[in-house]
Amino acid sequence: MKQLTESMADLQEKKKILQQVPGIGEITSLMLIALLPELGHLNRRQIASLVGLAPYPNESGKKIGYRRTKGGRLEVRNILFMAGLSAAHSKSRLGDKYKKLTNAGKKKMVAMVAIMRNIIVIANAKLKEFTEEAAPEQSA
Repeated sequence: MKQLTESMADLQEKKKILQQVPGIGEITSLMLIALLPELGHLNRRQIASLVGLAPYPNESGKKIGYRRTKGGRLEVRNILFMAGLSAAHSKSRLGDKYKKLTNAGKKKMVAMVAIMRNIIVIANAKLKEFTEEAAPEQSA
């Protein structure tokens, strides 16, 4: 995968853009490019749902339960968990957010899922900017 990305300029640029997101390193960026080709083409809700990090209500009648995340691509979610651990223990904005959530009384896993969702949403937004900038150049 590393050789493939080095031979293709657009994949190399995507890899660099993804590595700007806290928690995403070289291997994580390569895996996201390979396992999530939709990254950069969907909105934030769609990408979170595709990965399985969107909250779904657990309600029926008068019963109101906790919202849960479900479904999605397990491989990508596992990769994002490791990226989330890295980001949560870093000195970035995501690390501060993780500490803020846990200090507010949220469970550690709930805070971690929030960080994972933030990582994928930020990565999606950065790649969306890149594809929008590249699109006018290709059509000209």
